[in-house]
Amino acid sequence: MDGPPRFFYGTLGASAPNKNNNGMSLNERFTKRDDGDWIEVTGFVRRLLSDDNDGSRHQRFIIDIGGGWTLLIAHNIDLAKRVPLGIGDRVQVRGMYEWNDLGGLVHWTHDDPHGVEDGGWVRYRRRYYGKELTSPAAAS
Repeated sequence: MDGPPRFFYGTLGASAPNKNNNGMSLNERFTKRDDGDWIEVTGFVRRLLSDDNDGSRHQRFIIDIGGGWTLLIAHNIDLAKRVPLGIGDRVQVRGMYEWNDLGGLVHWTHDDPHGVEDGGWVRYRRRYYGKELTSPAAAS
């Protein structure tokens, strides 16, 4: 097969929106096996996977980020509320990209419980999931 796979648990997409990506496209991140940086991306839910209950519990889902590329989101539901998603829903995600031989994943879609990092979130229907630890709205 030429080039990286088009469906996998990872992040790609030359046409995907890029924010806080240090000027590097998501496709470049995969090609260079770059990881450990915060990214923001918007996409549509294509698959809802079973929760990962090994260690901290994670809600898992795959989003289509355009250009034929998909992305696995691993959202920690021990630190943040579950996102009530359905197939076809539009979401925006901020999290930490981690490369692996399947393409990688995005995690840390929640506040940092130690307050060191800004943390991430999943935005769905104007609500931010993952900001529960420090959000003023969460306290009200």
